[in-house]
Amino acid sequence: MSTPPTALHVRRLDPVLVDRIAAGEVVERPASAVKELVENAVDAGARSVEVTVEAGGRRLIRVVDDGRGMAPEDLDLAVERHATSKLPGGDLAAIRTLGFRGEALPSIGAVSRLTLVTRTHDAEAGASLTVDAGLKGAVRPAPAQRGTRIEVTELFAATPARLKFLKSDRAENAAIAETLRRLAVAQPNVRFTLRADAGQPLVLPAEAGADADLRRLTAVLGPDFAPNALPVSLAREGFAVTGHVGLPTYHRGAAGYIHLVVNGRPVRDRLLLGAVRGAYADTLASDRHPVLGLAIACDPDLVDVNVHPAKTEVRFREPGLVRALVVSAIHDALRRGGARSATTGAARTLDALRPAAPALATHTGAAMPSLFRPTRPDPVAANTPSVAAPAGYRQPGAWRPAPSGAATAWAFDRDAAPGFGEAAQAPFAGPAAAHEPLAPPQADSRPVPAADAAVDHPLGAARAQIHETYILAQTRDGLVIVDQHAAHERLVYERMKAERAAGGIARQGLLIPDVVEMSPEEADRLVAAAPDLDRLGLSIEAFGPGAVLVREVPAALIGASVRDLVTDILDALEAGGDEEGGAAATVGGPLGRRLDAVLSRMSCHGSIRAGRRLRPEEMNALLREMEATPNSGQCNHGRPTSIELKLSDIERLFGRR
Repeated sequence: MSTPPTALHVRRLDPVLVDRIAAGEVVERPASAVKELVENAVDAGARSVEVTVEAGGRRLIRVVDDGRGMAPEDLDLAVERHATSKLPGGDLAAIRTLGFRGEALPSIGAVSRLTLVTRTHDAEAGASLTVDAGLKGAVRPAPAQRGTRIEVTELFAATPARLKFLKSDRAENAAIAETLRRLAVAQPNVRFTLRADAGQPLVLPAEAGADADLRRLTAVLGPDFAPNALPVSLAREGFAVTGHVGLPTYHRGAAGYIHLVVNGRPVRDRLLLGAVRGAYADTLASDRHPVLGLAIACDPDLVDVNVHPAKTEVRFREPGLVRALVVSAIHDALRRGGARSATTGAARTLDALRPAAPALATHTGAAMPSLFRPTRPDPVAANTPSVAAPAGYRQPGAWRPAPSGAATAWAFDRDAAPGFGEAAQAPFAGPAAAHEPLAPPQADSRPVPAADAAVDHPLGAARAQIHETYILAQTRDGLVIVDQHAAHERLVYERMKAERAAGGIARQGLLIPDVVEMSPEEADRLVAAAPDLDRLGLSIEAFGPGAVLVREVPAALIGASVRDLVTDILDALEAGGDEEGGAAATVGGPLGRRLDAVLSRMSCHGSIRAGRRLRPEEMNALLREMEATPNSGQCNHGRPTSIELKLSDIERLFGRR
């Protein structure tokens, strides 16, 4: 016969054990303790916060601030659970500080030795208090500077099992630095200093003025951020979004460079991160992440910050409104960016062009070989746009630039293009001609082309086409290299998106409908999407098992391979079947995102291919269209469409500066 189980009696937990359980939620690692202590310093009105850590924060965390400090009676109560000065009215819907739970100090004191020394600005002396593994000592007078100094030693000594989950000192130091950077972005008017027992100190001076947030973001994200950032400012229905977002071509491989702030509080909120991903989905490669800093301000009644003990997540009363506001704000900024590409592309180009330092040779008096006698005609010079085509010659495979007043309307002939200036390409002259002496320079008597006026445009005036793929354009203070296929792909995509938004994409019927064979499953998927594809100018219907009939295609894609087009659309539909949680943040929702993905695939088939030669007017028409088209600084896959090199940088390459 089995023995009945013994009854378990309900009892109250020991207060010290309660504090240690709470510490498991609030103090996950040393960086968590730093976050709580620095937030308390900011709430106390500090304008300078200095953090010192040893052994990754295990041995020591010291936070010194110049805030208001505490009176002795407040100090005694500050280390009790759920004691706070930050909810004077007890209203959780009106939280205007970073801390408010009253758990940080008792939780930290429960798993370490915590020493506080503080002094108010009008007190003649300070006061100190120690909490050792949850046991509170008495408040004692102590010499102190105005403000508060908190020391945490032997973190997790009272709970040694937690030490096993900590990473190396270097990793913990990096986590502490990242925590301080995020707080610094949220509070640009506060000076932050971090000193560790290894490496250089991190110093972020206090910023002031209209561009304080940009200077702080640049200090945190790196000096390349400012020249590649676009300002953001948009307000709607009680919410305001401000800050700066990076160009789509200025991106990183991790999401750690996204800084989000809500009412002065740094957050890692899934709703906001999804909105950011949705806003960049049309311009950024799927495996890359944007670089930005956004601050959302609203009435505290419209957001709940009491969602998580670590206070890193928030809940908005109108999440759809906030999501749409963030997406719209980023979209507006990217449109204003126009044809700009990241300056880092130019830096990488210059690094690639910069030659290695040659070894110094001893001068022996022997004649130096001539370095300026070419062994063959210069292929670039032979193909420059300055060579005029025969009178009346109209080249196939060329753009037809629009008449005056319609600069953005153009078309492209798909016939093979022999290229401009071919008549001037002389055959190879051979070795004898290579050793002919150079003729003395003479004044250039050629008339200045009318296109030279275009150098004042952002993308300049076309001067040459390199390898039938890249356009070389001269600007007022440098040159621009344009990838013709990537640029035209974005232009076609943006034009078709605009047509779809305006009510329908221009289409053209095929003289002979095209039958495309595929598996029955693929055919069923295409037929199911036929209503959506019809809105994109593509008319598809079933044609027996395992085939579809294509009757109409978008007018911009006339001449493209229908089979390749349909295959790419199938891939886009399949890729769009799995909607991420934040992907629906794109304006238009999942359907709009799927249609845009299909349009992106379609536009690739309507763009100028690499290897197609263009005439000067065609290249200039492409440049002007890029300047007038939003998001033309990057292709549909997130790669840059142009790279600008300043004349000063080129002169440095040749030692002129």
